[in-house]
Amino acid sequence: MKMTFFCLIALSFTLEVSAQNIPSADVQIKTAVLAAPSEKQAGAKVYGYATDGSFTIIRNGTNDFVCLADDPKKEDISVSCYQSDLDAFMERGRVLSKEGKNAKAIFDTREKEVKDGTLLMPKQPSTLYVLSGSKDNYDNATGALKNSYLRYVIYIPFATAESTGLALKPDMPGMPWIMDPGTHRAHIMINPAKP
Repeated sequence: MKMTFFCLIALSFTLEVSAQNIPSADVQIKTAVLAAPSEKQAGAKVYGYATDGSFTIIRNGTNDFVCLADDPKKEDISVSCYQSDLDAFMERGRVLSKEGKNAKAIFDTREKEVKDGTLLMPKQPSTLYVLSGSKDNYDNATGALKNSYLRYVIYIPFATAESTGLALKPDMPGMPWIMDPGTHRAHIMINPAKP
């Protein structure tokens, strides 16, 4: 009986601490949409975290953009936004990750599913924007992030270096290059030079 009581107190404390670490939905939305182009921010659908820590939709969208709030369990800040055509691909990755699959298993599963037609990738190039920054530069009360860094990923399924003229690695900061060429996850990476 005593053990059950102490377990309940510990669980209650853990849930309370977790809830305290999760910013309000408004703050999560404000931070998440920082990754989107300015004209897409107001209408983007936003996934974030409920007070119990579950990942859920915290704002429905009115345009073709989806944004992901920062994971409060991670040390620094990272938010991303992408064209809604990528949502099935991204959601499949989240599901497989939650099932405990490692990066290779996630890649292999999605590669097979795209090839057999059960997972659809956009037929046109589709962009992912990833914004990151230090917790030290983040205001948890307002969602403001100073000195952030924005990089770009443009998915072009099954493209190759030969079909695009892109290099397989950048020769200098900001130079576009192709990653995972010839696969469902082929994408152009653009990492601007850091100030």
